[in-house]
Amino acid sequence: MQLAAPLERLIERLRALPGVGQKSAQRLAFHILRSPDTEVRALAAAIIEVKERIRLCGTCYNITDADPCLVCTDAARDRASICVVEEPNNLVAIEKSGGFRGLYHVLHGSLSPLKGIGPDDLKIPALLERLRDGAVKEIILATNPNVEGEATAVYLSRLLKPLGLKVTRIALGLPVGSELEYADEVTVGKALEGRREL
Repeated sequence: MQLAAPLERLIERLRALPGVGQKSAQRLAFHILRSPDTEVRALAAAIIEVKERIRLCGTCYNITDADPCLVCTDAARDRASICVVEEPNNLVAIEKSGGFRGLYHVLHGSLSPLKGIGPDDLKIPALLERLRDGAVKEIILATNPNVEGEATAVYLSRLLKPLGLKVTRIALGLPVGSELEYADEVTVGKALEGRREL
């Protein structure tokens, strides 16, 4: 059956979202179509607002609407430890666990020579800059337990240990090949507790 062109365009846009297939996109599109105008306009406004207001924290590179972000400005945080993660959603997973009260650094990816992603493509130089004042004593490497995440952790360990820092890696209680954002809070919390020095 041929649908109206605006509805088809909406379905195609929804299908472009991760994890949304054709049937889910159609269900969402018809839900939007049946929703009151106020709800649809609120959804559209929220999407536009997130694109216009969200940016990267100039310190840790987490996503934020204020620079520096709420984590970096939290005086109760342990400023002697930085947890290094690949993506902002990994930071969210660790925060949900409640097992870490230090600072973060988001790399925005992992080393992947096959994809042409090297150290200069990540926020590694910014991490090194943060360590210049000597206040940080421990770096916790919480990269994903997959090939690229492990390569990134090993690279960072070799780069950071000569600086006299304690470099630890979260315990691999997380399944190899998985990603932090899909792990439950207990698993992430236990992985942080069981981290080891590299």
